[in-house]
Amino acid sequence: MTEISSGDARERLAAVRAEVAKAVVGQDAAVSGLLVALLCGGHVLMEGVPGVAKTLLVRTLAAALSVDTRRVQFTPDLMPGDITGSMVIDSNCGELSFREGPIFTNLLLADEINRTPPKTQSALLEAMEEGQVSVDGVSRQLPRPFLVAATQNPVEYEGTYPLPEAQLDRFLLKVVLPIPDREAELEILHRHASGFDPRDVAGAGVTAVAGADDIDAGRRAVAAVQVSPEVTGYIVDIARATRESPSLSLGVSPRGATALLRSARAWAWLTGRDFVTPDDVKALAHATLVHRLGLRPEAELEGVDVAQVLASALGSVPVPR
Repeated sequence: MTEISSGDARERLAAVRAEVAKAVVGQDAAVSGLLVALLCGGHVLMEGVPGVAKTLLVRTLAAALSVDTRRVQFTPDLMPGDITGSMVIDSNCGELSFREGPIFTNLLLADEINRTPPKTQSALLEAMEEGQVSVDGVSRQLPRPFLVAATQNPVEYEGTYPLPEAQLDRFLLKVVLPIPDREAELEILHRHASGFDPRDVAGAGVTAVAGADDIDAGRRAVAAVQVSPEVTGYIVDIARATRESPSLSLGVSPRGATALLRSARAWAWLTGRDFVTPDDVKALAHATLVHRLGLRPEAELEGVDVAQVLASALGSVPVPR
């Protein structure tokens, strides 16, 4: 079997964007975030109002990458076993056997993750951190690649269970899917008027242009991307600046700093370089760090926004030359 080169993997993963654009309009940042997470072995929390193509985006990405995807609608009555799988009696032999849950896939869309209780949310922790699930004392490996793309609605808070810090920290990136601008929305309506069916990704002309082998090759290449001491120092100083902010009760942990390093490396490789620049760090800082920060109650009362605090912390750190 011929080993895929770094250049070939990058070219094929870049082609994924064009395939996704055949079905999804105006969400380039979200596509970039999902590709970065795949290259880092991380996960993505997607936030956006209903109707901005979160589900369509994940389905289309899976089709363009030729990997399996499943969707779980998180509800208040969802149980951990509904996600991970459970032991059931085999009617043929009368013995207990394991029935896999929907988590045994490559891309899991965890829709409205904050509508299910913490007990069920925590069922994802082991899977997201270790790529396995443990049921009845037995650990079972998940397919590779494995990515959780979880969604939450920023508007409807009634009947929701906010994700705890430990759960949020497992997401490499938080990506906000905005309402498209006027030109993008006109294009969406034009496509629907021309017969586009969002339930039929293949009908939109989306084809597989990359696969799991390309992701593996990309991961090996990302691991070889060089990071200078000046850039690692820049990342540490950003993390420390958030911890010293008077508006924050929770700053960026060392895990958050390493997440920023990983995502900056992946972004550098995707853009055609084998070294990380401070601009790569700045480009990924918001998506990698914003969900790891906690505002003080008094700052919330004053209407302070977490993104503003992060921007201020970034601005206070000298950029290495």
